[in-house]
Amino acid sequence: MINYRNKILYFLLILISNTMYSQELWSLDDCVKYAIEHNLQLNDFKYNQDANKETYRQSIRNLLPSINASADYIKNFGRSPNPNTNIFENNEFVSNAYQLNAQIDLFRGFQKVNTIKATKLLYSATNEETLQQKYLLAFRVMSAFYDIQFMEGLLTISKEQEKVSQNNYDLVKKQVEIGQKAKADVYEAESALLADQLLVTQNENNIIAAKLSLIQEMNLKGTTDISILSSTIETNENEVDLQKDKDSIFAKAESFIPIIKAQELRAKAAKRQLAVERGNLYPSLSLFAGYGSRYVDNGINDDTGEVIPFNTQIKDNAAQFFGVSITIPISNGWSNRSRVKQQKVAVMRAENTFEIQKQELYQLIQQLVQEGTALETEYQQSSQRMKAQILAFDIAQKRYEKGLISAIELNQSKNVLANSQNENLQVQLRLKVNESTLDFYKGLPVFNINRTQ
Repeated sequence: MINYRNKILYFLLILISNTMYSQELWSLDDCVKYAIEHNLQLNDFKYNQDANKETYRQSIRNLLPSINASADYIKNFGRSPNPNTNIFENNEFVSNAYQLNAQIDLFRGFQKVNTIKATKLLYSATNEETLQQKYLLAFRVMSAFYDIQFMEGLLTISKEQEKVSQNNYDLVKKQVEIGQKAKADVYEAESALLADQLLVTQNENNIIAAKLSLIQEMNLKGTTDISILSSTIETNENEVDLQKDKDSIFAKAESFIPIIKAQELRAKAAKRQLAVERGNLYPSLSLFAGYGSRYVDNGINDDTGEVIPFNTQIKDNAAQFFGVSITIPISNGWSNRSRVKQQKVAVMRAENTFEIQKQELYQLIQQLVQEGTALETEYQQSSQRMKAQILAFDIAQKRYEKGLISAIELNQSKNVLANSQNENLQVQLRLKVNESTLDFYKGLPVFNINRTQ
């Protein structure tokens, strides 16, 4: 009985939490923040970021000396050199050897220094690429957010149309009852009402689909509904010559857009990697030192005839050494020079990709500026057209009520008004997205995303 009550209580808590979650109003900033915190694809970029960070740190640690210790245990059979006399004889004995070695590179063509610089540049590039993915996700969320707002606007318009059709249907029904209109007019009014009701249903379904898209972009689990805080759509009333402004927008965007900075860093890293490959053409100089000793179980003390103790043998057999090693590359099948040539190609490819990214950014800003200029004109014209259609429909409604026009003519006027309202809303939202996108490339804080990693 207790378990059954606990299950009911758990179900009610889940139901209440889901209801509260769906009733919470989400602003655009809230949606973007949640999406960034819960997006699984971003994790791959963060893992890549962590891997490059460790590679960079290890390149610094490679400057330290390499120290290695070794020990072995050997059992000898048959003919072998006696460790005490160095004479080959048939003997059986056990030996242990211990050694500690250290080596440090004094010069390797500046390879390690250039590797540190290259890995640091690559690490910074992955930081920028992670930030770029955050911005792309934010734009997708913004698009889904405004899609909901657009669909809700269409639903409001369609409900207004449904209300007009309902009033006309009620009016015609009364007029038929008192004999002022024919029964066929009722069918016309009913048909218009059913069409508007269907449109309301379709728009409600479109809102559900738009909300699902936003929920999926946010990776919002445990809910199938979301309520957004519709932002006020304000357009620029001051006329701005975007065509003249596009060069300054590009100059600003070029300085901070993550994908541009990432590719610039990768091009610089490729040059450092070229310096690393060139380092293989130079002689390398290293310093080494070591300490070693050994023990054998047949080391006999000539005076006592007993096996020399372990500690005594380790002390007596100790040997230290140090030296300098130089390696001069003469010929390795021309492989070193081949890698240099290949890396030169990699540098040119990275620089070309950098130029391509800048070109694509400039073309994108050109398109946004062109679209913004066109949308401003469309918005002004669609607003004027909508105002005119509102007046035209008011006149048509009054003429219909007086019996001066038919229901078909009234529906035509009503549909034209609805189309003008839909068109104006669509242009208004497209202009808002365009302005927000251009503001982003101008360096304005469109999204509350921290650039620091």
